[in-house]
Amino acid sequence: MNGESLNIELDNLAKLKEQFPNLFTEGKLDWEKLKATFSDDINFANERYVLNWAGKSDAFKVLQVPTTATLKPLQEESINFDTTENIFIEGENLEVLKVLQKSYYNKIKCIIIDPPYNTGSDSFIYPDKFKENKADYEKRIGEKDEEGYLMKEGMFRKNSKDSGHYHSNWLSMMYPRLFLAKNLLKDDGVIFVHIDDNEVHNLRLIMNEIFGEENFVAEIVWQKKYAVANDDDGISATHEYILVFSKSSKFERNLLPRTEKQLNRYQNLDNDPRGEWTSSEYVSSKSKTERPTLWYPIIHPKTGEEIWPDENAVWRYSKEKHEELVKENRLYWGAEFTYKKPRLKRFLSELQDGVVPGTWWTFEEVGHNDEGQKETAELLGKKIFSTPKPVRLIKRIIEICTTKKDNDIILDFFSGSGTTAQSTLEFNEEDGGNRKFLLVQLPEICDEDSEAFKAGYKTIAEISKERIRRVIAKIEKEKAEKPDMFDNGKQDLGFKVFRLAPSNFKIWRSADINEENLVQQLEAFTNPVHEGSPVQNMQYELMLKAGYQLTDKVEHTGNYFVIANGELIIALQKMDDKTIQQIIGAKPNKVITLDNLFTGNDQLKTNTVLQMKDAGIDFKTI
Repeated sequence: MNGESLNIELDNLAKLKEQFPNLFTEGKLDWEKLKATFSDDINFANERYVLNWAGKSDAFKVLQVPTTATLKPLQEESINFDTTENIFIEGENLEVLKVLQKSYYNKIKCIIIDPPYNTGSDSFIYPDKFKENKADYEKRIGEKDEEGYLMKEGMFRKNSKDSGHYHSNWLSMMYPRLFLAKNLLKDDGVIFVHIDDNEVHNLRLIMNEIFGEENFVAEIVWQKKYAVANDDDGISATHEYILVFSKSSKFERNLLPRTEKQLNRYQNLDNDPRGEWTSSEYVSSKSKTERPTLWYPIIHPKTGEEIWPDENAVWRYSKEKHEELVKENRLYWGAEFTYKKPRLKRFLSELQDGVVPGTWWTFEEVGHNDEGQKETAELLGKKIFSTPKPVRLIKRIIEICTTKKDNDIILDFFSGSGTTAQSTLEFNEEDGGNRKFLLVQLPEICDEDSEAFKAGYKTIAEISKERIRRVIAKIEKEKAEKPDMFDNGKQDLGFKVFRLAPSNFKIWRSADINEENLVQQLEAFTNPVHEGSPVQNMQYELMLKAGYQLTDKVEHTGNYFVIANGELIIALQKMDDKTIQQIIGAKPNKVITLDNLFTGNDQLKTNTVLQMKDAGIDFKTI
């Protein structure tokens, strides 16, 4: 307490930093970042401590442009579409993250991504011209082959190390995706990002900027190989990194269960009724000059002689504490009291239930690259996917940050072969949990000379979906053969598939009206639905844009859809007096319908608006 009243300016800045840590540099509000985030006037100077790169302004502009895209349901590619809460989305992840902003804002517990490492030989989506506008970008990512698949040469740019914008291209790709991903995390959520030496330094900086340096959790080193590569020109890289950042200080990590090796350290050599124990040194490395009160003799319980610490050491505890330990039988002098100095007994029963995770993860603990390849080979065939992460590695992450009882959602928007889905399903099988996965994967076309293409897989997304199907089939078989081994009879063994698609509704572009497109724009105003748009597609688009999740319960009742146990009703097929009374009787919070369902009956629309208002229902027409 300093006797002063609340400092309003500092209080407001603290609130702003909690919501927008990216606006602060070294603890101070960065006015240029503030302007860049909330206005079109974007210009960064270089004369201060800040991460800048060619195209950073464009990366911010990408965040400010909303998307009109939607997600198209694909029931025929799904398993248990109507009941599952697992999601797989096929589409360009930047647009998908934008589509998910309203429905999944503050809903994700854990994000796990394995993005391109920018090795100089990989390809990913980024503007090769920094002035590429939104329309050009959309045209490029919309280029498809004759069968409707996105063409690799249209989608990707190879980011060679010879490029003058080598790091900038990668940063421009990552920044908006990480920024949007942070919005989806719960307040106690956390993100794990796989990376190697090529960009770990830049990734740390942009994550400091987006999540706030104070929300850095760890930089984990994963031992990805069990041996060095003797044909490497330099020093063989046997590790990668996993950067961990939390959304806020509310994140709490879980303890890891002790391994069999760790448990074996505990024994009961003297039949102590308190159970298994291990022991530690009873002397400290401090000198008697530093800790004179800890320099004293103790009595050997067998010989009765005085025992002193070494000349340059002291006992760990005071004489009073030592006497307590003797009375409590917490000192061990060997099986026949043969030790010259005692050891302190530490009982397993008195320790916390688990161990704190460390930052060095060995391949013995969590697997290595070869293990990941063998896992995909067993499910899909040899060399179908080149560098999948091992399932044990992703399970370790899931174990640290989720619980089996909270229905936590795990998001992976660089899902690759689908390791995150397999890890989630198998971990739920093991502990009876109800975690859900939400995967996003670009339909990146497979090279024609690849093993995946030869095996019949057209895209990476197809590989990922098939892997999930086979994992589900494997678990179902295991449960059928050994039902007593599993305690979760209601495990969610399904997934809904969606594909990124253009909106089902025409967009009224008043700013673009001219003589040539006036009729087309007027048609969009009077008949907003694109011809041939399926009712179910429109239903999911309106759910998303109303802020409901893809897994919210949907019931088709008569002429309308009931969403989330009656919170929302969407009417897309027919509106008449009977339907209106049924809807009002259901007492939803909100109703969305098509304006053209009232065509030719203005009185019905007027009465509907008044009745909905009287019933306290938020009524919207499109």
